[in-house]
Amino acid sequence: MTGFAREEGSVIPFDLVIFDCDGVLIDSEPLSARADVAALAECGISVTAEEMLERYTGLSWADMLADLERRHGPLPADLDRHHRARLRALFEAELTAMPGLGAVLDALPAKACVASSGRPERIRHALALVGLWERFAPHVFSAVEVAHGKPAPDLFLHAAARMDAGPARCVVIEDSLPGVAAAVAAGMTAIGFTGGGHCRPGHDSRLLAEGAALVVGSMAELLPALRRRFG
Repeated sequence: MTGFAREEGSVIPFDLVIFDCDGVLIDSEPLSARADVAALAECGISVTAEEMLERYTGLSWADMLADLERRHGPLPADLDRHHRARLRALFEAELTAMPGLGAVLDALPAKACVASSGRPERIRHALALVGLWERFAPHVFSAVEVAHGKPAPDLFLHAAARMDAGPARCVVIEDSLPGVAAAVAAGMTAIGFTGGGHCRPGHDSRLLAEGAALVVGSMAELLPALRRRFG
């Protein structure tokens, strides 16, 4: 089925909903920032969780490392291994799915997929921990599959092509500025999401300024907002 059928018989004009993973499907960004801070501290680099969230939310691991090396010099070869171990432990102890997500997925008749800056093994582990992997697999796409991560449009265009959907008929749910910019650059409708634990006051305005068509603060608001926007 395409879009949301309304009582009067009209249909909302989109074929695919693309969900970002971290900060949209799972409330993972605060946990990731804690792992970042701890792993970098072992390298003698002092950063705060707030700084990591502000500067790197939405970017791929490779892009984050490249920026850190430009700012702080070469990083240890085993940083990735230490970071993964810390993050895995935090995820297994504390990771949760976004409240209300299950009801959204149950009521969403359009196709859906995941397009994330995360590495494939990390995405799979995280989604499996909260019971979401089987709901999306195999339609889960990572930035490692394309030449350029967000804010470039490559990942979203790749996901749309794999899901056989035209960009103009795709809606992207994103919590980050690079993610919204990537969706807009791809010619898709971006919906900002501020329900994650990392989102601070004013983040909705920043997402709108980046090009989001609208912003919702919880999963419970998403379907009504889509109906209002496209109905």
